[in-house]
Amino acid sequence: MKQYKNIYFLGIGGIGMSALARWFKVQGYHVGGYDKTRSTLTDQLVAEGIDVHYDDKVGRIPTIFYKKEETLVIYTPAVPKDNIEVQYFEGHNYNMLKRAQVLGLITQNYPTIGVAGTHGKTTTTTMVTQLLRHAEVNCTAFMGGISANFGTNMLIGGPNDPVVVEADEYDRSFLTLYPKIAIVTSIDADHLDIYGDHNAVKQSFNDFIAQVTTTVIVKKEIIEALKPSDKIVSYSIKSEADYYATNIRIADGMFVFDFKGKNGISLADIKLAIPGFHNVENATAALAAAIEYGVQPNSLKAGLEQFRGVKRRFEYIVAEGSIIYIDDYAHHPEELAALLTSAKALFANKKVTIAFQPHLFTRTRDFALAFAQSLDLADEVLLLDIYPARELPIAGVTSEMLLKLMKNPNKKICKKEDLAEMAIRPDTDVFITAGAGDIDRMIEPIKENILRVNLNDKSN
Repeated sequence: MKQYKNIYFLGIGGIGMSALARWFKVQGYHVGGYDKTRSTLTDQLVAEGIDVHYDDKVGRIPTIFYKKEETLVIYTPAVPKDNIEVQYFEGHNYNMLKRAQVLGLITQNYPTIGVAGTHGKTTTTTMVTQLLRHAEVNCTAFMGGISANFGTNMLIGGPNDPVVVEADEYDRSFLTLYPKIAIVTSIDADHLDIYGDHNAVKQSFNDFIAQVTTTVIVKKEIIEALKPSDKIVSYSIKSEADYYATNIRIADGMFVFDFKGKNGISLADIKLAIPGFHNVENATAALAAAIEYGVQPNSLKAGLEQFRGVKRRFEYIVAEGSIIYIDDYAHHPEELAALLTSAKALFANKKVTIAFQPHLFTRTRDFALAFAQSLDLADEVLLLDIYPARELPIAGVTSEMLLKLMKNPNKKICKKEDLAEMAIRPDTDVFITAGAGDIDRMIEPIKENILRVNLNDKSN
């Protein structure tokens, strides 16, 4: 890294890429990049002194990055190969590395805690970071979402402090990491456009576990699907394990649980500010990781109770009034099931409506029936068109296909621009937006409409 002065990002607005951009900026590099879409995150990068542009044109690349020997180009597979800037850098033989490769280089000389899993990574990574920071362990953290506690997706620690990092299985990216401690939350089939089948996904996780040097904290229910290893310790919310949650209940709108761990560790009545059975599970894994790293248990309860969540993970946009509005990043059937199960438990006597934007044609095709079954858990479903991201359409793979597979009678196709009005119908109690595409651009107009209705209801 030391041979470079300039770092250029292709896809700088991505949550993982922006964290790296911030890290390099703090280290004193000149940082810039391209993204196809302006966002709140890219605006923040610009405010921090990072050059960002949105036109795929070589002429928009700042001249300082033309110094090939002094410039490293970092890219994400989400940027298509026919991107003009990609072709320019490749054609002029720049040194180009994937985001995952760079993350591996940064973390290789630090004690690292890596959080892997087909879902639950971002919340668990951010929980681990919160627990360490609360215990005055000054860690560096690369988080896959914006932490509500810290207001960022990247924190800088000292030269000898641990690094907490989200270990992403997409494109086998996590195989660039060699953590001291790791968490594996789930190994469900996903990214089959990359892996081909579920067995290949499992093999990749086994390869990742083999690279962990000390301890791997694995959900008890998936251990049998992995190769045996003396590095594995278990966690669960369903039964006793090395670390487990018990006595889980809902009190005053919050999930409350007790925590048991190795060597007689016991924490009672932990109140989780972010709802969901899946978040109790994530919290159990995070507590285990902090203990395995050496954090004293007496600081853990307060640290976790002060955790305020991650943007777009069961995020309350409007938390009170006649209409409650929740936004979530859920884009896999298991994530949708966890989201809706938790919402139905919290709001047992209210109608739960979900507006879901499927993400990727391949994922929709591969898990069509599972998506339909998860969405059937809602009282009403509004389906948006599939968000293509990096993919071209696949014949016959549409939101209408999902609609036909669903048994829920209260279902319809909805245009994104109509969501703000759909959210304020007289029978709306709990409104949820979910998806990993651009449905988040509708959050503000939906919020404004709901706040207006809630205010009118209150005044009447």
